Amino acid sequence: MAKKLAKYAKRRNLKRSKEPKAKVSASKGNPCFVVQQHAARSMHYDLRLEVGGVMKSWAVPKGPSLNPKNKRLAVLTDDHPLSYKNFEGVIPKGEYGAGSVIVWDRGKYRNLKPEISMKSAFRKGHIEVFLKGKKLYGAFALIRFREKNWLLIKMKDEHANLRKNVVASEPHSVKTGRTIREL
Repeated sequence: MAKKLAKYAKRRNLKRSKEPKAKVSASKGNPCFVVQQHAARSMHYDLRLEVGGVMKSWAVPKGPSLNPKNKRLAVLTDDHPLSYKNFEGVIPKGEYGAGSVIVWDRGKYRNLKPEISMKSAFRKGHIEVFLKGKKLYGAFALIRFREKNWLLIKMKDEHANLRKNVVASEPHSVKTGRTIREL
């Protein structure tokens, strides 16, 4: 197991939770992303981008927005294994992150600044990507403003939508069609 996933592995009891093992890997072709709705202590959305064989992860309390005027808080959390992109289920009470998780959206992404690697962009605290998901499509930026606090912003492009609340209007899992409550 890589040092990158040591925190992830330490916080999980895989005998109790069906979460994936801590293993570094990479997908083929464009890197992937996932947004998981997570009903833990408080409801939030976990945005995960594949970077360097792991999923860099941010908890987004209000969920992503298609409106460029909305700047969403995105709190950096532990790296997760790439296989986490498929995880949907219930993390048992008493375990780290206990609660229900659905795959709210997923797809591939591309770096909008290919002259800067994603690892470098992450270290610098300014990431710009084009997401190609079922619900989220278009250019998004993640900008660090404090150590673990970032902003998730939909960039102005033809896919921006000032009126649609994508979180409220599309509550179902793209994997199973269930809502977080149905899980």
